Amino acid sequence: MITKAFILAAGRGERLKPLTNHTPKPMAVVQGKPLIAYHLEQLTEANIKDVVVNVCWLKEQIITFLKLWPTDNMSIQISDEGSQALETGGGMLKALPLLNHKPFISINADVFSDFKLSQLNQLKPNKLVHLLLVKNPDHNPNGDFSFDGENLLLKQANDTTYTYSGIGIFHPDLFISEPPNQAFSIVPLIKSAILNKQATAQFHEGIWSDVGTLERLDELNQQQ
Repeated sequence: MITKAFILAAGRGERLKPLTNHTPKPMAVVQGKPLIAYHLEQLTEANIKDVVVNVCWLKEQIITFLKLWPTDNMSIQISDEGSQALETGGGMLKALPLLNHKPFISINADVFSDFKLSQLNQLKPNKLVHLLLVKNPDHNPNGDFSFDGENLLLKQANDTTYTYSGIGIFHPDLFISEPPNQAFSIVPLIKSAILNKQATAQFHEGIWSDVGTLERLDELNQQQ
C-alpha cells in the first residue's frame, strides 16, 4: 500500500509568464484555490499521510503556504533544490531519502484533475512505474505512450496514443543508476522501464488539464 507522495513544485513555469514572474506555478489560482491545494486535499482524501514537496522557483511563497496547511493527518516535508531546479527525474531522486526510499505517488503540481487518488492502482510486483493516462489534449495531439489495457507501451505507428497525466507511481529502484544532484527528465527512465516490461498504466476519462499556459488557466477559471 502506497503511503507516500511527492509533489513536483519546483519548476519555473516559463509558458505561464508574466504570472510566474511573481507567482510560482503551483500557487496559480484555479476556481478560488491554488493548484497545490487541490493535490493536498486529494492526498488527504486518499489517506496519504507523508508528503514531500520539491521547491526552487519563488520557493518562499510555497513554503509559507505549506506551513499554514493543516497537518493533523499529514506530514509535509520540503525538498529544497536550491537555485537550480533538478527537473522531474532529478527532483524525484533528490527526494528519495525524505520518502524513505519507498515507492511513492508523484504528482505534477501544475495539473488539475478530478481523479481520485484512492483509485490509482497499486504498483505490481517487479514493476517500477505505473502511470495515469488521459486522452490527448489539443496541445499534445500525438500523445506520449500507447497502452494495452494494463501495460504501458512505447508509441507505435497506427496505435492509439495517450498523454501522461503527470500522476503516477514510481519505485526507487528506477533511479538506481542515476547520479545525484543533477537535472534530468523522468521520461527516459519510464521508457527504459517499458522496454524491460516493468511499466503499467490505467486510463482516466474525467476532468484533466495541464495548466501550462495562461489560456488554459483562464479556461479552467471560466468553468466556475
